[in-house]
Amino acid sequence: MLMTLIQKEIMHHVLSVRFVALLLMCVLLIPTTLSINYRKYNQNLINYQESVRQAGTEAKENPPNAQDPNTEVSKLFLKPTPLSVFVNGLEDALPTYLGMTRNGVRQSSTGLTQASVAYVLGNLDFLFIVGTIFSLLALLFTFDAVAGEREAGTLRINLSNPLPRDVFLWSKLIGGYIVFVVPFLVSFLLGLLLLTWQGFPLGEFEVAAPVFCLTLISLLYIAVFFAIGVVISTYLDNAKTALIVAFTFWVLAVLVAPRGAFIIAKLASPTRTQQAVYMEKNALRNNLTKDKEEKISEKMVEAMAGGGSVNISLNDPGTQKRLNDLRKPIEEQFRVTFQNQAGKIDRDYQREKDRQEHVGETLSRIAPTSSLTYIAMNLTQTGKLKRKLYFQTGERYYNQLDASYFSGISDDTLGQFMQLMNQMDDASESEEILPPPTLTEPSLSDTLRRSAADISLLCLFALAFTTVAFLKFFRSDI
Repeated sequence: MLMTLIQKEIMHHVLSVRFVALLLMCVLLIPTTLSINYRKYNQNLINYQESVRQAGTEAKENPPNAQDPNTEVSKLFLKPTPLSVFVNGLEDALPTYLGMTRNGVRQSSTGLTQASVAYVLGNLDFLFIVGTIFSLLALLFTFDAVAGEREAGTLRINLSNPLPRDVFLWSKLIGGYIVFVVPFLVSFLLGLLLLTWQGFPLGEFEVAAPVFCLTLISLLYIAVFFAIGVVISTYLDNAKTALIVAFTFWVLAVLVAPRGAFIIAKLASPTRTQQAVYMEKNALRNNLTKDKEEKISEKMVEAMAGGGSVNISLNDPGTQKRLNDLRKPIEEQFRVTFQNQAGKIDRDYQREKDRQEHVGETLSRIAPTSSLTYIAMNLTQTGKLKRKLYFQTGERYYNQLDASYFSGISDDTLGQFMQLMNQMDDASESEEILPPPTLTEPSLSDTLRRSAADISLLCLFALAFTTVAFLKFFRSDI
């Protein structure tokens, strides 16, 4: 009986106008979007390779003047990920490189500075198609599943026969879902074949496994909105009213709630800007440098006053040794003080950002679209995990440079003069700057573990709305 009803439901949807709209959406949007985004990825990869090559050439031809605390002596470039073809995520919002200066890590401009209008209009990628377009189509497939038959009078006739209510409702859910996901999966497969033909590395496990997981998550997300549509249909007697309610719910759940959550988070937990933090550290270095020069001057005066006849020739090795012994403890004290206070500024700023983002993410998870977005960005390495790893790698690289390179550079006048003398005495040797490290990516198991909460939420949404639909339908007076 269930299979007969499912076949009837499938034929009902296949012969409807909504199925034609779904088919056109799938065939036109998915393959075309994937192909266009792959071309964009290739262009971003070429730009990345050219930027790395140009930075290396400039560093060899014109070594940076690290004496200036704002000069970038090295750059850690962000390599685009192939999975950005499916989900753009934060790819355009992240800085193209992290510049290493003595004042800390400085971020470059992002791709949004050249494409602000495109950013406002949004990205057309696989995540947008599933999260926005297909969620609406899923509601359009189910808003009249029960309400339409109740309004037409066929529901009373069907249930007057020995037909269990659960079998009737399951046929509505399963039949509509099959009709919906088959065109989706076929079009997605065509898109993957088109990508493979263009050279996309789908055969690699690091690419194929996340794509497979992304497909499963998309099917689960569509099931959530199918359940929501059936809930709306069981609670209302009129199909037109059900359509209005379904569309209103879609606007709130897909368009308003995810964005409104972060607006509330910004009001509830404001933060400083990155530029303000950088300027604060720059002012800190200038103040400490001034204090250090005063202490060194005082020590020199004391040494000259207590030493009687002092050889003041800076070319004398003995004088250089005495000045180095005098400067060294003050220099080290300055360096440690700057690191501690600058580190505190960075940690305070990071806590502010993390607190604001945590509040926004928590509030936004009231809508299933947010959970889908977070999972998809994690799977494709274009979200919060990629951003966190990128900045952590930049901080580690800066700490390595600080220990091996920046620590040997002084800000006081005497120290700069002595460094110049040493360079003139041994001009053949040049200090090597450590090359940027390779940005590694988390494993699939680690990504799924970090996304477990959002996956559980989607499963909970699907189960909860399905249960509510059945309970309401069982208690309805037909």
